[in-house]
Amino acid sequence: MRLHFHGHACFEIEGVEGRILIDPFLNGNPSATVKPEDFTHLDAILVTHGHDDHLGDAIELSKQTGAPIICVFELAHYCQSQGAKTHAMHIGGKHQFPFGLIKLTQALHGSGIISPDGETMIYGGLACGFLIQMEGKWLYYAGDTGLFGDMELIGRRYPIEVAMLPIGDNFVMGVEEAVHASQLLRPKVVIPMHYNTFPVIAQDVGEFLHLLQRRVPESQGKALKPGDLYEV
Repeated sequence: MRLHFHGHACFEIEGVEGRILIDPFLNGNPSATVKPEDFTHLDAILVTHGHDDHLGDAIELSKQTGAPIICVFELAHYCQSQGAKTHAMHIGGKHQFPFGLIKLTQALHGSGIISPDGETMIYGGLACGFLIQMEGKWLYYAGDTGLFGDMELIGRRYPIEVAMLPIGDNFVMGVEEAVHASQLLRPKVVIPMHYNTFPVIAQDVGEFLHLLQRRVPESQGKALKPGDLYEV
């Protein structure tokens, strides 16, 4: 199984049974190494919430590839109204897809969608994270979130191979909180995300890796640059 990092918080996960894309913010992403037109086949598009830097190009990609957008019910309703194919879920629920199992987790964040005229905010339901089981391995994509105590419960219940955690602060967890989250989750590998795309979320990823090694030695930190590939 291969994880491709496409900048900001966008990951492509490619396994034997399928290919999925998470939070496809590509157009307008200064760090993106691919564009929506580069994708001709996807089995699913996972979206954590409705903010532009996460919903991104999901609707266009769904129309282009026929892949369903997997997200919370309210956001799915919006995406469907825009012509996308969707599979609605909600926090705590799970569903077995041909490519693997998806379970939605909580995320402490908002989920408004800015209307096309920029004048109003459309309700997008609750923000979420994803637990993904593919090829017998569990991946945890936290989405945009602050630190919360139930991460310990997630870590107890699921043997997480890779956790993708935001470290950018301001809108999400910062470096210290993400290290604490790693202590609770106990993953084998931690990949930081959602940092350095814009000045307001600039962070020293070296500091994160250093603190992680010191405080959570059982978890290995892997900082990926846009375009990098990590094999699970």
